[in-house]
Amino acid sequence: MSRLRTIFMGTPDFAVDCLRVMHEKTDVIMVVTQPDRPKGRGQKLTASPVKLRALEYNLPIWQPEKIKTPDCVKKLQELKPDLIVVVAFGQILSQEILDIPALGCVNVHASLLPGYRGAAPIHWAIINGERETGVTTMLMDAGLDTGDMLLKSRVEITPDMTTGELHDKLATMGSALLADTVDGLAAGTIKGEKQDDSLSNYASMLTKETARINWKKSAQEVHNLVRGLNSWPVAWTILDGKNHKVWQTRVVEEMGGTPGEVVKITKKSFIVATGDGAVEILEIQPPSKKRMAAGDFVRGNGVKIGSIFD
Repeated sequence: MSRLRTIFMGTPDFAVDCLRVMHEKTDVIMVVTQPDRPKGRGQKLTASPVKLRALEYNLPIWQPEKIKTPDCVKKLQELKPDLIVVVAFGQILSQEILDIPALGCVNVHASLLPGYRGAAPIHWAIINGERETGVTTMLMDAGLDTGDMLLKSRVEITPDMTTGELHDKLATMGSALLADTVDGLAAGTIKGEKQDDSLSNYASMLTKETARINWKKSAQEVHNLVRGLNSWPVAWTILDGKNHKVWQTRVVEEMGGTPGEVVKITKKSFIVATGDGAVEILEIQPPSKKRMAAGDFVRGNGVKIGSIFD
């Protein structure tokens, strides 16, 4: 059987291992990724992780600002791919593009669809306290993550797992699932399954306000927010009028106090009351400084029992 001619569309780290799979299993005739963007304090133009890996593989690279323009659609049509694979690309495909490949457009999505459709499924699964998530491959349609499901793989979310840790697990799982999906499509042995829209929910984009800690919520909800936003964009709170990022917490027994009040200080941490219970702050980042152990923060910043986080 001849190798499939494929186009790969992806941008961040999550997509890199999927590109490896496609490079090994198919003839990747084009890698489409987002344009280089300014990054860091120097705002230096930086290539996406997918572009960097494509350069290693010596694959052709294309970085259109808008993939849906007539010129872009024409170029994709001229490439005559058998299959297009999309993994966290960052742009919406038009129906014209979805209709190009004979085997369709396959997406690797980091949730158990139809749950957590949308932009931030890994973050929201942890923020919402889910105990299980996974990866789904699907045949794309014009909706937002509404296409027919192909294969799924599941993983447990442990009580203190962060989004960064879960991201890496799902990226590895997603590439393995993609390999099986491509094999099944090429052999004609898998078919799509319709999603039940009544079981769906939406994992919306994260905002700065999403990341602000509401100390009136329960200790478990605060803990879930902190681990759900670690390693990006990181939960934050205000102390003495200044924003502080909170990187790591632990739920502890209720110790009294009003929500946001420091109720206990130890050598390695401090404990803050919530609307129901309390959380132990283990790692924090003051403004314009690096993240640090909470004990070091207490010694250097004058935090005391009765200090209030807002």
